[in-house]
Amino acid sequence: MQPGFGPIDESDHRLPDADVSHISRKWLDLPYASLSGSQKLDVYLPERGSGPFPVVLTIHGGAFASGDKRSIEITPYLQGLGRGYAVVGINYRLSGEAVFPAGLQDLKAAIRWLRTHARKFHLDPGRFAACGSSAGGNYAAMLCLTAGVTEFDDPRLGDTRQPCSVQAGVDWYGPTDFLKMDQELAESGLGPCDHNEAISPESRYLGARITEVPDTVKKANPITYVHRDMPPLLIQHGRLDHLVPVQQSIIFARELKEKAGPRGFEFEILENADHADPLFETRENMQRVFSFLDRHLK
Repeated sequence: MQPGFGPIDESDHRLPDADVSHISRKWLDLPYASLSGSQKLDVYLPERGSGPFPVVLTIHGGAFASGDKRSIEITPYLQGLGRGYAVVGINYRLSGEAVFPAGLQDLKAAIRWLRTHARKFHLDPGRFAACGSSAGGNYAAMLCLTAGVTEFDDPRLGDTRQPCSVQAGVDWYGPTDFLKMDQELAESGLGPCDHNEAISPESRYLGARITEVPDTVKKANPITYVHRDMPPLLIQHGRLDHLVPVQQSIIFARELKEKAGPRGFEFEILENADHADPLFETRENMQRVFSFLDRHLK
């Protein structure tokens, strides 16, 4: 997430594109819905094999206001191609275009579109994992937890008869309870403590200052939807995160343990990591992530 001082200029926060020139089997900028030009995705397949391949869905971060499916955020997950995974990067409407729950509805529509076209792209419709960082981590958790919440289905975006469920998820330092973030940052001596401001990323995402719309905040918080039948979720968070406090994942894990049971999730704190820290993308940690995905998708 980006700090919430002043208006966000999305161009200022655009990350460089990932180099995908070496991937021969790919389809880029496929529209999965027609309501917005943002509703496009990229599909990458392993160099060999006819599948059907398990699917890693990558959801970019960017404070709900910026980012792109083809940015360097996807790079560590492209390693999955060598492990027999298809990798899909998804764009969704950002907060400057449409507020919550538009982005979540887009992601569900993308999953349904992929299932509809699974045979064409050699995908296994029964083995999807949602993976994201920061705002993308929030979305990954929401996809794991809200498959049965019809409020987040928009029939204008495609055939809602297809399931929007995923079979696993990876949440890197995603916010889970917006209204607690400033208090938690203050307790940790980190900051800035500006998430409650009217111009914060979370307020812009919800279309109103979060302190004034607690019911909407609750609907956007993954922690609201924890249930025992959820798919397995790997949560990782940096102890030194100065934007999304580590307590967000600590309280989330506590709720998961109580309501979903210890087998419903795995939680790890990277002790020396800040927000969007390179430590999440090390060879060692990506081996940890793919080992989790292998256990649940293969």
